[in-house]
Amino acid sequence: MKQFALIICLAVFFSSCKNKSNSSKDSMTNNDSIALLERAKAIHDRVITLDTHCDINVKNFTDSINYTQNLESQVNLPKMKAGGLDVAWFIVYTGQDSLTDTGYKKAYGNAMSKFNAIHKLVKEIAPDAIELATTSEDVRRIYKSGKKVAMIGIENGYPVGLDIKNVEKFYNLGGRYMSLAHNGHSQLSDSNTGEDDDVWLHNGLSELGKEVIKEMNRLGMMIDVSHPSKEAMRQMIELSKAPIIASHSSARALCNHSRNLDDEQLEWLKENGGVVQTVAFTSYLNTEKVEARSKIEKEIGTKIMDSLGVKWVDRKDIKNLPNDEREIYYDHYSVMRTLLKEKLSKMKNLPPAVDVSDFVNHIDYLVDKIGIQHVGISSDFDGGGGIEGWSDASETFNVTLELVKRGYTEDEIEMLWSSNLLRVLDEVQAVAKTLN
Repeated sequence: MKQFALIICLAVFFSSCKNKSNSSKDSMTNNDSIALLERAKAIHDRVITLDTHCDINVKNFTDSINYTQNLESQVNLPKMKAGGLDVAWFIVYTGQDSLTDTGYKKAYGNAMSKFNAIHKLVKEIAPDAIELATTSEDVRRIYKSGKKVAMIGIENGYPVGLDIKNVEKFYNLGGRYMSLAHNGHSQLSDSNTGEDDDVWLHNGLSELGKEVIKEMNRLGMMIDVSHPSKEAMRQMIELSKAPIIASHSSARALCNHSRNLDDEQLEWLKENGGVVQTVAFTSYLNTEKVEARSKIEKEIGTKIMDSLGVKWVDRKDIKNLPNDEREIYYDHYSVMRTLLKEKLSKMKNLPPAVDVSDFVNHIDYLVDKIGIQHVGISSDFDGGGGIEGWSDASETFNVTLELVKRGYTEDEIEMLWSSNLLRVLDEVQAVAKTLN
């Protein structure tokens, strides 16, 4: 059963708010709130909750430090249990570096270290608590057993190098989706970051990238369009015989960021039968709120980073760091975020933070625009994601609560949390069977 510490706290809050002077209307309001809370709890307990994007650090997958402990990481087993998060897609992420044999070799080594870490978690560290799934049937079977579910996504096809056989290697290790680029153009695809300077490497996909798309179709690996350029996405859809996903993107109409999908892209995705996994990343949800708080957060964050012996780097410049330095920076950044959250919680008169309401505003927009069957949920935890109310996996219930408040039914909430994404996975794997 899922754990709900937040439910208990809120129930106590509602009961403590009552006093003998409350009018009958106030009592009815409190009773209605408690009823809604209990309904949301029951729904959250019944549906499979699935987050398509949780970054990892291999340092948290050792015999002494691992996900059985309540680490500072936004995702780990205690936090998943506390928040009722059932399925975490752990991400094999490699930052973009030089398009050279040396770069490819190093990237491949990085990818393999993350595959190995995930396999160590499910096979050695906590096999009784979490199991790897590669199909929707696996997900449902593991969920029914009471275990948590691990799945694997690949962020950036850079580690493939120039050897297309690596795609199958990654598939055999459990990879069930892959994006062909990240922040910076890869050997396979242009990145959305090309919008910054209008400089493109392939004008979409490279010839090798096109072959990789076909290979992913053949294997049954979902194509992720969250980081590649708009033109690359168009070409991917044109080439693919199967639906695609955007593993962690939101609506550009509500927040004008190149990592989000504009209305034309959303229409392409709808026609393709794919799904966009709305992402809980502040900068992709509400520009005005982010800008109002950014100066304060940067000032405090810079001081914290200084105390950790690390110089603050603006997010847009992190991609320019060498891979080794980038990994070290993110290690310290994770610690800084925790300390920053504590400091901000004690400050008064702060501009409002990007929160669960802003997140669900994007879900509402996407549902209205392309239909609920094409919309899902992701966090980008431990990769920069997290918002007020869903700052880590322990607060996952708050998303369901907000959906219930807005009138979504249990069936619709299940679609958003997992069944839409699993439907695409089923369809991609069905296409693969016809190609082999």
